[in-house]
Amino acid sequence: MSLFVLFFYALVFALVGLLSYWALSRLMPNAMTQRMASLKAPVGGDVGGAGQRSSPLWLAWQQKTQKLLDWLSPWSMGGEAEDPNAPSRLRLRFFNAGVHARSAPAAYLAGKTALTFVLPGLAALFFWQSHSSPSPMLQMAVLMLCAALGYYLPNALLAHAVRRYQRALFNSFPDALDLMRVCVQAGLGLDAAIDRVGREMRLSCPELSSEFALTGLELRAGASRTDALRHLSLRMGLEDLDALVVMLIQADRLGTSVTESLQIHSDALRTKRRLLAEETAAKLPVKLLIPLVFCVFPALLTVLLGPAVLSVHEILRPTAQSS
Repeated sequence: MSLFVLFFYALVFALVGLLSYWALSRLMPNAMTQRMASLKAPVGGDVGGAGQRSSPLWLAWQQKTQKLLDWLSPWSMGGEAEDPNAPSRLRLRFFNAGVHARSAPAAYLAGKTALTFVLPGLAALFFWQSHSSPSPMLQMAVLMLCAALGYYLPNALLAHAVRRYQRALFNSFPDALDLMRVCVQAGLGLDAAIDRVGREMRLSCPELSSEFALTGLELRAGASRTDALRHLSLRMGLEDLDALVVMLIQADRLGTSVTESLQIHSDALRTKRRLLAEETAAKLPVKLLIPLVFCVFPALLTVLLGPAVLSVHEILRPTAQSS
């Protein structure tokens, strides 16, 4: 790769980075722009002067742009606009992965940006140092592939962390419900039972223990039981837990037995866990078919038929030579 081509690639990456930064800084709303727009908005239907410059048309266009950016974003979860007081979609993904640090989204976005430029830079440096460089089109394709890989690699890692964390929560949740039912039957309230189960599950499932500990802290801080349970469901991101939260809220409001609700939901979760295990076991023969056909059977046939083929070759070689 010549120095001119390397300089051209660096210039293209710099221009794309500057344009992306300018577009995000201009189009992405922040707290200051939203506050200024709300202060400049017309009051009482007045549509004159400065009110026209800050009319709801600008706000509607800004909302449409935000929806478009959310749809184009690779970590967008889709759906309608959320509560302004609720955590952002990216922070919610980190909650589902068990990461509660405030700096996690910023580090995530910084890592995506760095990998988007670092991986193509390393590929360009490799092409520059190599003696036999490929064609320019192939070099450009490799650089674009490295940029896409660096941009979407953090998404794959975050999705894997979310799946692993939610699998651990789902596998240990029926046992936690049984412990909670025993605590309630022993005379503890639901708040105290959540705190006690969180301490008891510290060794068997640290993920669930940390979630229950956060719920206990939220209850002791003065939050209502309904809000604490809904926040727990939001952090864990499990559909079965959503049904349990709705069941507990209805049992608390209507005065029904919490013990029976916990027992029924625990049995349903265990049944679902067993069905998932049976489904995974049924898929195992199909998944083993390709490794058996392409890896095990050729080696087995080579070991079994190799000596026979050599013996037949040694026997038939004199006949072939004489003829």
